[in-house]
Amino acid sequence: MSAPFDLAHTDDLMGFLAASTSPYHAVANAALRLEKAGFRQVEETAAWDGAAGGRYVQRAGALIAWYVPEGATPATPFRILGAHTDSPNLRIKPVPDTGRAGWKQLAVEIYGGTLLNTWLDRDLGLSGRLTLRDGRAVLVNVDRPLLRVPQLAVHLDRSVNDGLKLDRQRHMTPLWGIGRPREGELIEFLAAEAGLPAAEVVAWDLMAHSVEPPAYLGKDRELLAGPRLDNLVSVHAGTAALTAVAGSADLGFIPVLAAFDHEENGSTSDTGAQGPLLGTVLERSVHARGGSVEDRARALAGSFCLSSDTGHAVHPNYEERHDPDHHPMAGAGPMLKTNVNQRYATDGTGRAVFAAACERAGVPWQTFVSHNAMPCGTTIGPITAARHGIPTVDIGVAILSMHSARELCAAVDPYLLANAMTAFLAAS
Repeated sequence: MSAPFDLAHTDDLMGFLAASTSPYHAVANAALRLEKAGFRQVEETAAWDGAAGGRYVQRAGALIAWYVPEGATPATPFRILGAHTDSPNLRIKPVPDTGRAGWKQLAVEIYGGTLLNTWLDRDLGLSGRLTLRDGRAVLVNVDRPLLRVPQLAVHLDRSVNDGLKLDRQRHMTPLWGIGRPREGELIEFLAAEAGLPAAEVVAWDLMAHSVEPPAYLGKDRELLAGPRLDNLVSVHAGTAALTAVAGSADLGFIPVLAAFDHEENGSTSDTGAQGPLLGTVLERSVHARGGSVEDRARALAGSFCLSSDTGHAVHPNYEERHDPDHHPMAGAGPMLKTNVNQRYATDGTGRAVFAAACERAGVPWQTFVSHNAMPCGTTIGPITAARHGIPTVDIGVAILSMHSARELCAAVDPYLLANAMTAFLAAS
């Protein structure tokens, strides 16, 4: 590691990862950091004012935060950081209590493009939210070993090392006890954990998480292993960048953080990037400052979005899966992600904006493009660009084991990402 201060940001990220076991917890933890920086929550159902200062909207697993500098006009453009709060995992079904052969189990549904084998033989906790009869949502987090998805012993499947095949319905059901399953037992347990009467709980949004904490790896502690790097590393960096520029006297833009839910299954929800949340917030911000439809159009025409999501570092054991001339490396700074078929939104203009931000911050950067014979992933960048007509560039930290229950990156890269983001927001 090049300097001790490089680790301070990553140390803080590790705490954020450990505490943010669901999108709802990630949003709550980001909101706490914004509050400490002087931001205040505004309700979507309330009237908004146009005064200078920091504000944020919190809706379930999504958060939009922005800072209006002194002297901002209704047509002042926005600088937007985009990210997402969700990660692939195992989510509890509406009728959770199940089991067979003398084991108590919990019925789960697979969320997102999960690497199923990484959830086997791993101690799992359970977190999310409980919805009460009055409509309130209460966060719950059992962050201790509670569940386990046991793999079949090699003695009963001698060919397992020639290719593991998992049935998503039959083989991924975790166990959590011995005996006959009893209807309502899980919710009774979680209600007690949250200090609630079980009869008041009418619905839930719950998911499993690995209870193994984030950790530094390697002789020189230059690697970071942890859960939900995709994409809480970007949410954390974006929150740090927004709070860092809030209060600056020479901001030429209104800095915004947009952290969406449901990216891992297409972003189509009221809290996803496909939904109207970001556009509504930007429009209301313009109108709160006395702006018209014309002002809104002018503001968006001058705006820019930096969409941050993790990307693939070159894998030393599968080098042939990567483009031979583009090998993003851990520790070499954030990646600029490109795809001519618009799976990523980056174009030449975006490349210039990102390069300028990295240059101001003294941050190295690199380029990612997929191997032509491999399908290219996508993220919220193209959605944001198409939905709002805002030029967008896709970037991200290079990681290994993407969509695993536990992912890996260079310990310095989250710090470099946050610095690049801060320089992007602070542009005059």
